[in-house]
Amino acid sequence: MTGDFAFAEDLAQDALAAALEQWPAEGVPRHPGAWLTAVAKRRAIDQWRRRERQDARVAVIAHDLEEEQRLAVDADPSDPDEIHDDMLRLVFIACHPVLAREARVALTLRVVGGLTSEEIARMFLQPVATVQQRIVRAKKQLAGVPFEVPPREEFDERLGGVLGVLYLVFTEGHTATAGDDWMRPELSFEAVRLARVLVGLAPREPEVHALLALMELTAARFPARLGADGEPVLLAEQDRRRWDRAAIRRGRASLARAQEIAGDRGLGPYALQAAIAEQHDLATSVEATDWARIVAAYDGLAALAPSPVIELNRAVAVSMAEGPAAGLAIVDGLAGEKRLAVTHLLPSVRGELLARLGRDEEAHAEFERAAGLARNARERAVLLAKAAATGGRRPADA
Repeated sequence: MTGDFAFAEDLAQDALAAALEQWPAEGVPRHPGAWLTAVAKRRAIDQWRRRERQDARVAVIAHDLEEEQRLAVDADPSDPDEIHDDMLRLVFIACHPVLAREARVALTLRVVGGLTSEEIARMFLQPVATVQQRIVRAKKQLAGVPFEVPPREEFDERLGGVLGVLYLVFTEGHTATAGDDWMRPELSFEAVRLARVLVGLAPREPEVHALLALMELTAARFPARLGADGEPVLLAEQDRRRWDRAAIRRGRASLARAQEIAGDRGLGPYALQAAIAEQHDLATSVEATDWARIVAAYDGLAALAPSPVIELNRAVAVSMAEGPAAGLAIVDGLAGEKRLAVTHLLPSVRGELLARLGRDEEAHAEFERAAGLARNARERAVLLAKAAATGGRRPADA
């Protein structure tokens, strides 16, 4: 509404402060979001008036306060270029092309997704200070830049950033980087919802369909990923009868649509990841999984979007297809990768492979190291249990 990111952020904070003052005494309004928005708009008008800037923008927002409901009713829902979902509109706005790609994603995750700097840093495998500085610089870069929904001809320029944000929000919901809960499914399901809206906006973009496929095929396993007390249930131990077959069918249909649209151009990164998820969902057990096809998909993914995490996941697939020694050789080649040094991922995978090779003492040390790096309490408990199983102290002693 204001076209100014920093100003809008201040107004939102003012509105929240007003709610904290008034709602305990007066009760929560029937439509809290609308109340907050109306307060923020009035604060914007007041500030502009104090600055003696009663221009057309003031009139527009004042008129909007009275006519918002009518405009919503009169809006043409059939317009394929209109973003009717408020959250998706914000994502498109925040993925501004004036910012570098990583800055766009970090800022959007922080401001729109509500993720902390610590959570974003662990997603990017970077120090928290680096991410915080990136967000601060991004806000400064946006000073004076129109902060508004882009016209349809600019959608494609922002689409990659939007897809990246939705993917990372889903990933944070799939396995939380920190906290007491292993999963935050509400984040993942919101990302799925937004991906479905995005498919309607960009029906001819194969990677949009592919991202939705990846989310559906992965979320299909959610019902079996947690035990009765909220403890993690790893893939090998999951009751596959509890997987959501409807989600699997939707995911496979979206992947087939992505492949059809891509044609001779080949699969993109999200489609390759969806193909990997599809193989897991189709298998009746870990042993019955077509690991060779998964390795081939990871090979293609590493060529398109190389990263240490992809290579680490590829090592796991290779270990299943060719044996733990082959996987361990790949993992050991990643030992000097600085981006993995801040996470538990590498030592946890290395511990698994060492345990499968019967090298329990080394495996125990790796699981202990991984537990020390894990920021999620549930994940830490799993790693300590594995350390105990390889000859270390019991998890209860930690």
